[in-house]
Amino acid sequence: MVSPGEPLLEARGVVKRFGHVRALQGADFTAHPGEVVALIGDNGAGKSTLVNVLSGVLAPDGGEVLLAGAPVRFSGPQDARRQGVETVYQDLSLAPDLDAAANLYLGRELLRSGLLGRLGVLDRAAMRREAVGAFAELGVVLKDLTAPVASLSGGQRQSVAVARAVAFANRVIFMDEPTAALGVVQRARVLETVRRVADRGICVVLISHNMPEVLSVSDRIEVLRLGRRVASLTAADTTIEELVGAMTGSLDQPADAPASAWSPEEPR
Repeated sequence: MVSPGEPLLEARGVVKRFGHVRALQGADFTAHPGEVVALIGDNGAGKSTLVNVLSGVLAPDGGEVLLAGAPVRFSGPQDARRQGVETVYQDLSLAPDLDAAANLYLGRELLRSGLLGRLGVLDRAAMRREAVGAFAELGVVLKDLTAPVASLSGGQRQSVAVARAVAFANRVIFMDEPTAALGVVQRARVLETVRRVADRGICVVLISHNMPEVLSVSDRIEVLRLGRRVASLTAADTTIEELVGAMTGSLDQPADAPASAWSPEEPR
């Protein structure tokens, strides 16, 4: 259990090296139950590396990760999933020829009872029944649960991937660019689904380059630059200009810095 006000997931001074390159240089991160926290930064800021550390894909070289206040070191993504941490990747990792219910239980299929289960026979009816409930709870509408996901719209496929994560996550879900390449209507539906997930008490970590979207759906925004957290902002009190400034470092300089740095020997 997490005490009131205590972070659900936290990174403290996380370091990750790839040869001579330090992708993370003492990065911090904080996420609380039931909130949507956006993780943003320019290309090369270390977002993907930090998410991979927090979701068990990579082991940190330094620092620590805490889950519900206790230090944790995931042995891999499956270990993170067992502890309630799921990830929805940008490519969705769906099986296009399988239907929505089969994708919901992909890798965690339900088996028939008795001898048939011991022989590995799938309980497709149970999976379809559970899928109907899972989709309904998130407000996901699919006209035909038996249709392969390849025939669904981009927004519907994204919703299937989110529902799969929600079905098994009870703590944290990472979503990597969940609305990339979606139309306006589909984007709105996916963002509504994100809020529904947070309303269930699950923490949603949103990785996105879409600043208006980040401000519209997030409770807080954490900004990475050069492998470190440089800002933790409340979305309601933040502007796009402030986010861009934190990402690029321009807010670190006084407004008259360019003028004061000029000398007569240098061309303007």
